[in-house]
Amino acid sequence: MTIRNELMAYCPYNEQEKKDKELMLRYIDQFSDVLKRENEFAHFTASAWIVNKERTKVLMAFHNQYQSWAWMGGHADGNADLLHVALKETEEETGLKNIKPIMSDYYSIEILGVDGHMKKGKYVGTHVHLNVTFLIEADEGEGTTIAPDENSAIEWMSLDEAIERSSEPYMKQVYTKLNEKLRNVQD
Repeated sequence: MTIRNELMAYCPYNEQEKKDKELMLRYIDQFSDVLKRENEFAHFTASAWIVNKERTKVLMAFHNQYQSWAWMGGHADGNADLLHVALKETEEETGLKNIKPIMSDYYSIEILGVDGHMKKGKYVGTHVHLNVTFLIEADEGEGTTIAPDENSAIEWMSLDEAIERSSEPYMKQVYTKLNEKLRNVQD
């Protein structure tokens, strides 16, 4: 199944997701390279909202680039299997081995603005990430390992604490949405 088909099948949670779905489909139709960073305007990323078995905590990392507590994730870099990307990024950024998707379908979608910044000595211009989020379960007791080039700390936090400790205003909105959806799944 293609990303376009997966997006078409995705049922938006709110107005933000409805609009972002519309735009993501438009970008897929307009650009042939949305899976690669070479598309300097918009490209796909995959993120993981990593929760414990009880769904009471989320695993967050202090990301060096953004100087904020954040979820795990990364660029598709040509890989259309976004679940694989989210799982790979989770393992790379946390060292966790015992992770599993709670569902293989998209959990959330969002278009995320990225300000221009330096990366590996080169300037990366302002662009957007066409992000797909997956709900991932991990064992809270398993040890984690930081990825020094990506993050400097990893912690399990309550759902509310994850929002409070993020210093990025828009990401607070995203994390709030993810927690609302999680609470609705549990009810």
